[in-house]
Amino acid sequence: MHQLQPQPEVTTSLQFNTRLTSENTLEVTDVQRSQWENLQTEAQQVDWLILHFNRWFSHLNVILVRGDFEPEYFPATKDQPARIQFAHGFFNSALHEISHWTIAGEQRRLLPDLGYWYAPDGRTAEQQALFEQVEIKPQAIEWLFSKAFGRKFRVSLDNLTGEGGDGARFKDHVYAQVQHFFSGETKLPRDAKHFIECICAYTRGGKTLQSSEFNRNDLDG
Repeated sequence: MHQLQPQPEVTTSLQFNTRLTSENTLEVTDVQRSQWENLQTEAQQVDWLILHFNRWFSHLNVILVRGDFEPEYFPATKDQPARIQFAHGFFNSALHEISHWTIAGEQRRLLPDLGYWYAPDGRTAEQQALFEQVEIKPQAIEWLFSKAFGRKFRVSLDNLTGEGGDGARFKDHVYAQVQHFFSGETKLPRDAKHFIECICAYTRGGKTLQSSEFNRNDLDG
């Protein structure tokens, strides 16, 4: 079975230590792990995610925040850290926005919305094709995050009033990208790897993700 490998060219996370030890306060006790398992509502899980993400990445001067409207990324200023704002308090939205942030390198993290060009819902077929091309890698990483949390993942074409695109082909690409991460054909961004390791420590007793846990048919369910 393949295990995930970090992406060396992402340089924003050189400070973190991927060993989960008491030195960086990530050693997990049974009590801490059971707290995640006992969370009953999405709101409780979101609160848990915000608390832990903000601790795990405090060295990068970034925080995860619940938004009332659409998701948005705000670069750090001299007065406050960068903010990853996710939509409407939805757990899956938080994972999606985190996935985009983990892909962005040092320079893009200085830009509003990570420098993404974004056409809103109602995209033409050409715009939708470009959207899907950009979304393959972040949605594959989001699937890894979701699996680590034991949550259902659904791909998103996000174009309800426009050209829907080829959903089956997009799912094929997302699945293939996940397998590329495991095989090492594509290196996983370091912050994504760190996030997955932290999640697994708290939700899976430290058991790492395996390629066999990801099936193409799961994306059709």
